[in-house]
Amino acid sequence: MATGETGFDDVSYDLISVQYHSLKAGHDYGQYVRDARNAERNDIAEFFEQIMSEDSARAKRCHEFLKELSGSAESGPAVT
Repeated sequence: MATGETGFDDVSYDLISVQYHSLKAGHDYGQYVRDARNAERNDIAEFFEQIMSEDSARAKRCHEFLKELSGSAESGPAVT
């Protein structure tokens, strides 16, 4: 795999990006859950909890892929 200016191959960079955004969104959703609960909209709070859980699973899956790539020739010098 080719590496870009960052020293990361495109696939590793993409996984890191998705992982970051999933974790960031999960953090933000915590506030959304509180806002919905404060507005007594438990149905909406449950929706935010569901997508928070989905983003958490997405970040974990990215982490698993990154562990698999780490130290391999595929990952480029930044992940080895």
